Amino acid sequence: MLTPRVLKLSLLRRLRAAAELPPPWRARVIPVRSYHSRGYSSGGNSKFDRPMRQFSEQNESSPQPLIYYIVPSALLAFAGLATFVHYNDERRAVPLGEGARQTSVPKRCTTNRPAIGGPFKLYDTENNVVTESKLRGNWTLMYFGYTSCPDVGPAEVQKMADVIKLLESKYDTKITPLFVTIDPQRDSPVQLKAYLSEFDPRIVGLTGSISAVRQIAQEYRVFFKRVEEIGQDYLVESSPNMYLLDPCFETVRCFGVEYEASDLAVAITTEVQKASVSSTN
Repeated sequence: MLTPRVLKLSLLRRLRAAAELPPPWRARVIPVRSYHSRGYSSGGNSKFDRPMRQFSEQNESSPQPLIYYIVPSALLAFAGLATFVHYNDERRAVPLGEGARQTSVPKRCTTNRPAIGGPFKLYDTENNVVTESKLRGNWTLMYFGYTSCPDVGPAEVQKMADVIKLLESKYDTKITPLFVTIDPQRDSPVQLKAYLSEFDPRIVGLTGSISAVRQIAQEYRVFFKRVEEIGQDYLVESSPNMYLLDPCFETVRCFGVEYEASDLAVAITTEVQKASVSSTN
């Protein structure tokens, strides 16, 4: 049986243990978290700002589509090319106008013409060098043929002789008749002079090397080739056209074999009068 002293000590021990433990009815103290309001700004460090900032940085660093660079570059290149071409055209036009004023070449020489004709270097029946620049200043009627032609050639040369006579007697117009051979191997200056003098000695005959004749034929769009070759004898097939050239030695008109001498004289006079009217305006 426990003594009163033992019971008292046991009771005190239990009371002390109970004082050290938290009572079940006492409310727990929970620390209160403090909240701070943050504004949305680009310089914030919150976790909500990071995705937006990363998205903005990715958009800034990501390259733009290639079309945004190609289209402006192409437009700039086109504008620069147009300016360059216009500038060069003006540079070419200025000396041409100045040359027309300094010489006796009419103003209509500065107008655009079809690309028929070009520079050449041939020889006349006196072995003198003849170029297109030496023939400028007068109206010219040019024909391509050869002295051995059996039928069409003599008829066209006779037409040329009749035309220059009609122009002088009826219309008081002078032109330079020009006969260019397409058979330089047989048409020497001596041969040309003897042949043309039978029609009209005023017809100027031109010949030259094979390459020089081929060049002028190409420039005036004249077709010719050898046909029916028998040894040293052959014929030359060609386009029998006459060209009217103005004082600038630029092609104005082309006449075929269907023109008679009278029709040809009227057509040439019309072109000369038109040029005279346009030069005075």
